[in-house]
Amino acid sequence: MTATPHPESDCVDFVLSVLNTLDTCETSAKTVDEAFGLLADQRRRLFLEVMRTYGESITLPDAAEEVAVRETGRNVSNISAECVHEVYISLYHDHLPRLVDVGLLEYDQERDLVFPVALE
Repeated sequence: MTATPHPESDCVDFVLSVLNTLDTCETSAKTVDEAFGLLADQRRRLFLEVMRTYGESITLPDAAEEVAVRETGRNVSNISAECVHEVYISLYHDHLPRLVDVGLLEYDQERDLVFPVALE
C-alpha cells in the first residue's frame, strides 16, 4: 500500500514539531495532557491570544468582543450584541475559570477585569 500525501501537511509538521519539543523537556504525561486539554478549544485559544496581545488587564466584556471579532473575522460593528453576549457567557462560565484555576489568568469579579498572569 502506497501512502498518499496528506493535504494538511502543516498539521503533520506542527505535530512533529511539538513531539520534538516534548522530547527535549522534562514534562509529565499528565502535564502534557492538561496543557493540550486547555488548548483544545478554539475559543479558549483565542481568549489567550487576546490576553497576550493586550498584555495587560482588560474587562471581560472587551475580551469577549475581541474573541468574537477573531472568531467571525468581522468588524465589531458587524457582530450582533447577542453573539458577543454568547461569547461573554461562555468565557465567564467555562473558559475563564479553567484558565484561572491553572494560573494563566487572574480575574477580579467585582470590576470584571481579567489579568494575564503567566502570559507576559
